[in-house]
Amino acid sequence: MPASSQPGAPEGSVSTAAHFTPQFHPHALSGANLLFLALLSVFGAVIGLQLLVTLGITPNTSIIGALVAMILARIPLQILAGYRSIHFQNLAQSATSSATFGAANSLLLPIAIPFLMGRPDLVMPMFIGVSLAMLLDGYLLYRLFDTKIFPASGAWPPGVAAAQAIAAGDKGGKQAALLGAGMLVGAIGSWCKIPMAAFGTAFIGNIWALGMFGIGLLLRGYIPFDINKAYIPHGVMIGAGLVALVQISVVLIKKSPKAEATAERHAGTTLCLGTAAYILLAAGVSLLAGLYVEMSMGMLIAFILYAAFAAFMHELIVGIAAMHAGWFPAFAVALITLLLGLLLGFPVTALVVLCGFSVATGPAFADMGYDLKAGFILRGHGSDSAFELAGRKQQLIAAMLAFVIAIPVVYIAHGIYFSQGMVPPVAKVYATTISAGAVPGIAQQLFIWAIPGALIQWIGGPKRQLGVLLATGLLILNPMAGWAVAVGIALRVLLERLGGDKVRNGMEVFAGGVIAGDALFSFFNAVVKFGKK
Repeated sequence: MPASSQPGAPEGSVSTAAHFTPQFHPHALSGANLLFLALLSVFGAVIGLQLLVTLGITPNTSIIGALVAMILARIPLQILAGYRSIHFQNLAQSATSSATFGAANSLLLPIAIPFLMGRPDLVMPMFIGVSLAMLLDGYLLYRLFDTKIFPASGAWPPGVAAAQAIAAGDKGGKQAALLGAGMLVGAIGSWCKIPMAAFGTAFIGNIWALGMFGIGLLLRGYIPFDINKAYIPHGVMIGAGLVALVQISVVLIKKSPKAEATAERHAGTTLCLGTAAYILLAAGVSLLAGLYVEMSMGMLIAFILYAAFAAFMHELIVGIAAMHAGWFPAFAVALITLLLGLLLGFPVTALVVLCGFSVATGPAFADMGYDLKAGFILRGHGSDSAFELAGRKQQLIAAMLAFVIAIPVVYIAHGIYFSQGMVPPVAKVYATTISAGAVPGIAQQLFIWAIPGALIQWIGGPKRQLGVLLATGLLILNPMAGWAVAVGIALRVLLERLGGDKVRNGMEVFAGGVIAGDALFSFFNAVVKFGKK
């Protein structure tokens, strides 16, 4: 029976009937699997670092890992036969993307900030702190996945694209042809500078959330003054983010049926665990950085609590945006926490620690969500709960393996990069902001625009996340992406009215291909550009 006809399987889901209840899920740490995943992790980490310092981007390498596994599986060697499993390919894409985002966004970017601020003595304390924060980041999403906060039924568009690509490569037929057509459209559009990932996402995510995301993108692109300099997007995100935190708390304490109540108690326990862990990490980094010398005990305690709160909020907001839109404003949200830190009057050293610590949380969290969504689809949308949980655990192991490998890669590479003046471009923005200090009028602007952000988020409720998605769009200067979302939503509504379930199913496969094609073109285009430098 196809996955789309399984209880609880969403319309348009990948059909993986042949893979519903295999006896064993491939193990990440067994034999040739471990060696292959380790090599993929080194590859992913190096690619992420190289492209971040040269082009300022971190590509999605998820599908690359799966494609390598698919190619090796065609080699007639017994040791490679297991790579043909779609579930192992899911482990391969999980390890590759985790290494890429972990090495670049969670490790190198944060430690570049103290280096640029002329504080090389803070690099190693920061490196230790963000390494632990990255591991915690991935583990928390693993624990929160498939709860009301981050449901498995959420969009997680890049995860859907990865699952569609893996399933089509395994099954072939009409689904593969439709996916291939989508990949071709995605690659051609990307070549024409059209943000095709945004177009494809419009066919997968929540229409209300994506509609607000598109509106935000268009407003940012066409309002005849720079709303970023007026801190309007930042204020909207602060208001929306605080209301989102309240909404999440209400969801956790709301009375639910017994099964749901158990799941939400699990989520509540996880959030408490995460909060405590972030407080300990913030305290540890502060101790290693010697902040106790520059701050009174009262201010130090306030800073530790604020740093933990900022990291936690950054993680949740990035995760929510990633789940609904497939885009996450990690840079902008970290900048918001830095601006608030400036207004609170923390010294420069503390701001460096705060910024780096906040930047480290979020990317690994969001990427883990993408990977678990892909695995959830490939394992039959939870039709076999034991197999789903076993597979999810192996994905966590693969991701943690990738993170652990990324740590020494970055440790070795950062000195080489920094000695040549090669740092992530976005790190320069953080360093400049810290050096400039608080600009007069910021507090008033943030407060004024937090009010509409809070109202929109409250009206939309926790499922639609209208305020957070509007703020996400406002923080991104890419009006073409706004038009791509608008056109995609319009076509989706038209096709859903004209066709039935068959058309709806085909839309998701095609959209997954569009997102995959955009990702593949962007990756190889970035590699080519790097080769020309």
